[in-house]
Amino acid sequence: MKKQQLTAAILSALAAGTLSFAGTASAAASDEVAEDLGETVVTAERIPTENMSTPADVAVVTAEDIASNHYADVAEALNHVDGVVMTNGASGNDQVVRINGEEVVLVDGERLNDDQGSMSRASATLTRIPSVKDIERIEVVKGAGSALYGSDAVGGVVNIITKKAKENRTEVDLNTGSWKSHNYELYNQGSDGGLSWTIAAGLQKRGDFYYKDQQGDTTRMDGSECSNNGVSLNLRQELADDQSVGLRFAHRTIDGGSPAYDTYGSYGPAGAFYSKNQQQIMNDVSVTYRFKEDTKLPGYLRYFNHYKATDFSGKFNTRMQGIDYQDGWRLDKNNKLVAGAEWHRSNSSNKVSGYEDKKITTTALYVQDSMHLADKWTLVPGLRMDHHSEFGTHWSPKVAINYRPDHDTKVYASWGRVFKAPTADDMYYTDAYMKGNPDLDPESGHVENIGISHVFTPGTSLDLSYFNSDLHDAIAWGPDSTGIWTSLNLNEEKKHGLTLSWKQELSKQWSYNLGYSYTHTESDAKSGYLLHNSMPNGYRIGLHYHQGPWKANLEGRMGSGLDETSYGDHHYAVFDFNTSYAATDQLTFYAKALNFTNQAYSRYAGWKYPAPGRFFQIGMTYTF
Repeated sequence: MKKQQLTAAILSALAAGTLSFAGTASAAASDEVAEDLGETVVTAERIPTENMSTPADVAVVTAEDIASNHYADVAEALNHVDGVVMTNGASGNDQVVRINGEEVVLVDGERLNDDQGSMSRASATLTRIPSVKDIERIEVVKGAGSALYGSDAVGGVVNIITKKAKENRTEVDLNTGSWKSHNYELYNQGSDGGLSWTIAAGLQKRGDFYYKDQQGDTTRMDGSECSNNGVSLNLRQELADDQSVGLRFAHRTIDGGSPAYDTYGSYGPAGAFYSKNQQQIMNDVSVTYRFKEDTKLPGYLRYFNHYKATDFSGKFNTRMQGIDYQDGWRLDKNNKLVAGAEWHRSNSSNKVSGYEDKKITTTALYVQDSMHLADKWTLVPGLRMDHHSEFGTHWSPKVAINYRPDHDTKVYASWGRVFKAPTADDMYYTDAYMKGNPDLDPESGHVENIGISHVFTPGTSLDLSYFNSDLHDAIAWGPDSTGIWTSLNLNEEKKHGLTLSWKQELSKQWSYNLGYSYTHTESDAKSGYLLHNSMPNGYRIGLHYHQGPWKANLEGRMGSGLDETSYGDHHYAVFDFNTSYAATDQLTFYAKALNFTNQAYSRYAGWKYPAPGRFFQIGMTYTF
């Protein structure tokens, strides 16, 4: 407790001192950000800020990127972001994202994580998002975000920002492909007076997928068929020039196979001990009052209620509801202060494990000041207090600094404390093969980031970032001496790594991108179980062509240095290709070939779940 009080005192002193300094800063410094000078992002500081003035590594996937590549879902879009790793369950239904550890997933700033996690330590599944048609942009912030976003934001934050209706428009997307896959999507947006809306609905069906095994044979994954259907609705009613009230509703039903596998991680009917359908229902609803909209310091008051039910050899369900409030103030022309409060409660039940209605409540307060100390310097200190019903009060301070020597360059660094509580399943899940641990301690530690970004010419840029994290009592799932998978605390987990991204526009028709990421993990395990990197060395390559009605994109993602025991092979290389032709302004035809070289690779540690092999798809979109 004394240590926490000392940390709070130090951060308070730092904030007070820097506020005093900011008051005497150069008069040339201004808190106004000219949005036409560069890309504006909102996730890193929770307020609109020019990317080059933000002391963080921020990657953006735009609606144009999604449409150009005809990405089927958020997971496919994030697959091509440097430093990001996607892992799937055996049938591809449980899509989770990893960024150097745990991360928070948001939709318009609304938290999707819940208190039923998985062995991958992820507690947010991207399949909750029914359609990419309604996405304006995806912002990926790499580095600890616990000061603003709390538990889970150890490795980063993914914020999915939905579209605002700009015109009355309807789009139909129809496609078919390998493995008896058929997808039908409808998207509509419009406005009438002060009311605007977006509606997206989709029906997706797929039979068993095929994959390339480690022996080089193409094999069918029996029991991997799935049906994913979803609908989402966003309504917004303007109350005044800078005020509105909005309703968001999203529904998803999944009927997916659970492939048979034996205790050695191989697949197929022979020797299988488990083969059942996995059915999921997810309903998310929220009501948000927004004020000071379209300003540099927007505010909101939100109530949300998220429900997820899973039938997988038994029934799991969790309900997360909460109230979020945020506001911002301009202290003077050099200081922008953001503060907020959150109350979140989860109710989790798992009939397999025999636990019912486990309640976990978190109450949080946070504050952050963005200070322009001089023409080229920005300092961003922040502090968060979380009170967890199971683990008491924790403080998460953070401080970041950004130096902008010229318009096209930024150099930044940050340090932050992190706190990650165990999920309900970490503590209570129990069946014949897995056992939770009610005596777990929460993860705690610190994360540092440093990086540089430079824009050489419009369309040509370089981003380099380095991170270091040191966590105590890191939570992992591993086999005990009897082979039962158990949740446990590691004594210490240390990670460090870097991400390098290069983009260049060669001409109006051609552009390319290259990326490399490296992660090294060291863990001191109490039970001897060690964590393995899902992508120690990651490589990205992209080649893009656009001429008249034609578009073509070649994307490659590769990994090396994997642990063969957990992933089946030391390396993999997967290439995707898509092309489209706009026959008219309304009608576009497209074709995709995913993993067209039919490579063997795994996407989930421990069970060696093989990822899908070669997949072809053709489709069309019509807009009216």
